[in-house]
Amino acid sequence: MKKLVAVAAAVACASLALVGCAKKDSASAGKDASNKLVVWSFTDELNGMITKYFQEDARFKGKYEVEYSLTPTDQFPNKLDPVLASGSGCPDVFALEDAFVRKYVESGLLLDLTDVYNEIKDKMIAYPAEVGTYNGKVYGLSWQVTPGAVFYRRSLAKKYLGTDDPAEVQKYLANWDKFLETAETLKTKSNGNCYIVSSTGDLFKPFTSGRKDPWVVNGKLVIDQKAIDYMEMCKTLKDRGLEGRVNQWSEGWFAGMKGVLADEAGNAKEVFSYFLPTWGLHYVLKTNAPETSGDWAMCAGPVGYRWGGTWVGAWAKTKNPNAAKELIKYVATDDTFLESWARDTGDVVSNAKVVEKVKDTFSEPFLGGQNHYAEFAEMAKTVNGKLSQGTDQAIEGLFGEATGAYVNGEKSLDQALADFKEQCAAQLSLGE
Repeated sequence: MKKLVAVAAAVACASLALVGCAKKDSASAGKDASNKLVVWSFTDELNGMITKYFQEDARFKGKYEVEYSLTPTDQFPNKLDPVLASGSGCPDVFALEDAFVRKYVESGLLLDLTDVYNEIKDKMIAYPAEVGTYNGKVYGLSWQVTPGAVFYRRSLAKKYLGTDDPAEVQKYLANWDKFLETAETLKTKSNGNCYIVSSTGDLFKPFTSGRKDPWVVNGKLVIDQKAIDYMEMCKTLKDRGLEGRVNQWSEGWFAGMKGVLADEAGNAKEVFSYFLPTWGLHYVLKTNAPETSGDWAMCAGPVGYRWGGTWVGAWAKTKNPNAAKELIKYVATDDTFLESWARDTGDVVSNAKVVEKVKDTFSEPFLGGQNHYAEFAEMAKTVNGKLSQGTDQAIEGLFGEATGAYVNGEKSLDQALADFKEQCAAQLSLGE
C-alpha cells in the first residue's frame, strides 16, 4: 500500500519536480549529455545485454555511454519511488519486474513508447505489450515471455498413468475436471502416497489467468468466478488429501521436487507435478533437484497462464528520449540481438519471428530430451496480458489470506469473501 501511495504522490508532484531532475541529470551527464544514459535494474541480465551485445553491436558501438546501477528486487521500488516522486536523480531507463510493472505503467511517469511498438508490433508476441499498455499507450516492453506449464515426473506418470508421453499426459490434465480426476487416480493407485501437487499455491496463477475480468473494473472490485473456483479447488484438494499441504517456496515444496517429501508422521510421499513458468525450469527445478534430471517432462496443463517477467521503461522527462527508445527497442525487439540472446541463454523471447526461427533447435536433457522451447512458444500464444493492473499485488495478498481462512476451515466461503471485500474497501478504497 505504501508503494501505491508513493506513486500517487509522484504523479501529483511530477510536474513541479521534473525541472529539478533534469537539472541534476544535466549536471551529471558529462561533456556530452546526449550520449549518456543512466540505467537502473534489479537484474544483471540487462547489464549483460548492454555491455555484451548493445555496446558491442556495430550499429551502436561507441554511440552511448551507459551508467548502470543494480539494486536487489525487494529494494528496487523503494529506490525508484523517491526519485520519481521528488524529481531528483531520475534514471533514463529502468527495468520493471512483473510484480510492480503495472504500478509504474499506470503512474503517468513513464515515456510513451507507442511509436516504438507500432514499428515492431507485427513481429512481437502480444501479451508483453498488453501488460505494458495503459489507456491505449505503450509504456513498457519486454524481451521475454514467461508462459507457465505443468512439469511432471516421468517415472510417476509411467507408474500411475501408464505413459510419460507429454501428449498423452496432457489428456489427463486438459481441464480442471480432468485435473481433479487425475488427482484422485494418483491417490488411489498409490494408496494415498502420491499427491498431484505439493502446494495448492501452485494453482493460483493458472486459475486467475483464466479470469474474464481483472480485479478492478471502473473503480470497483470484481471477484471473477475463476477466483472463486480457485478457492473451491484448494479446499477440495486439501479435504480429500490430494495435495501435500505445504506452502510454495517452503522446505517441503522443494523436498517434493527432490522426491523426499514426508508427511506429518514422517511417511514418504511422492509429488507428481509442479506448475511453473519458463524460468521455473532453469532456476527452480534444475537448481534445487539436479539429481532428478531426465525424470521430468512438461505439458500445457488445464489453462494458459504466465508468471513473472521483466519489462523495460523510461522516465517520461528523460533528456534523451530518442536514446532511451533506441536502447529499449534493441533489448526488447531487435531480431539479431534476440536471436543471439535466445541461443546463448535459452530465454524464450518475445519476438515471434525469432522464436519461429530458433524454436526447433532445442533439446533439454533435464526434461529427457524434450524441446521445452517449442512447447513454451505455443503456450505463450494463449496468454492474456490485459488482466494486469497496478493494484494486483495488494489485492492478491488480501485474497490469499481469504483463501487460507476458507481452506483451513476458519471461515465459510461466504464469510471469507465478505471479509475480503471489506478489506479491499478499507485498505484500497475499492467497493463493489
